[in-house]
Amino acid sequence: MRTRRLIAALLGAILLPAAALAADHPSYGPELEGFDYPHEVRRFELVSQGQRLAMAYIDVAPARPNGRTVVLLHGKNFCAATYEGVIRALTGAGYRTIAVDQIGFCKSSKPEGYQFSFAQLAANTHALLESLGVRKAAILGHSMGGMLAARYALSYPEATERLVMVNPLGLEDWKAEGVPYATIDALHANELKTSFDTVKAYQTKFYYGGEWKPAYDRWVEMNAGMYAGPGRDRIAWIGARTSEMIYAQPVVYEFPRIAVPTTLMIGQDDRTAPGANRAAPEVAKRLGDYPALGRRAAASIPGAKLVEFPGLGHAPQIEDPETFEAALLKALAQ
Repeated sequence: MRTRRLIAALLGAILLPAAALAADHPSYGPELEGFDYPHEVRRFELVSQGQRLAMAYIDVAPARPNGRTVVLLHGKNFCAATYEGVIRALTGAGYRTIAVDQIGFCKSSKPEGYQFSFAQLAANTHALLESLGVRKAAILGHSMGGMLAARYALSYPEATERLVMVNPLGLEDWKAEGVPYATIDALHANELKTSFDTVKAYQTKFYYGGEWKPAYDRWVEMNAGMYAGPGRDRIAWIGARTSEMIYAQPVVYEFPRIAVPTTLMIGQDDRTAPGANRAAPEVAKRLGDYPALGRRAAASIPGAKLVEFPGLGHAPQIEDPETFEAALLKALAQ
């Protein structure tokens, strides 16, 4: 009996600190229930792949409209809400601003058995914009959203006024560079390890050059909170399938076919390279060289403009909003 009590006490000593650490950060529902967005969240109902789904989005009208619309596409570890400051700057300059949560992400539906592709997500986004009467818009995508924005511009050039890619993924083909394939089961097992601490450690290293600011915590809690909530396993399966999508559907080879005015905005300290952790060391060290990748991409897209942000990383719109927003408004005005 005494031995059992001793074991129980030791387990309690181990588990209580872990529970206390978990309690320091919020958990959210599978559709990000409990996390507040800066503007009213609306829902676009659609049928896709035989399922009734809903896309969450923000649609903010400016006080003094200039007649133009900007659509914001989030990255894999981000949401429409992450564009809070960008929305404020754009609407202040007269742009109607629509920020979308893609199917499978954030406040949108989390379907089972969904075949994720950039073409499908682009089609969903196009259907949403048509339902809102938006015939032409500037399309801005960050990170994974940059890959999606490129696919949107390739699929719907007549509906794309301008393409803006902010530190997009997919400026290199990781498979061709030597990153081995990971099965969706393996990716799922890795997604299940997601926590506030793992997300923060990854973003500190790759996104922000090793420097962390307390303002970033909110966005990590937003992302990690869904993995701490009741939809954890569903979120992890979607995370695995969308990671496979990013790896298996490169868009870089199609950059020469982009036929709309394009601006690339690149934080020069970014070293993001999905899958680098499973590549050989000599492969991993050459991946994610965003200064070189940005220049190469700009050279391959007809007429593309390149904006470089020295000292900024993967998310310049979060790291230095003032500098980023000034550059964005200048690019949109061209």
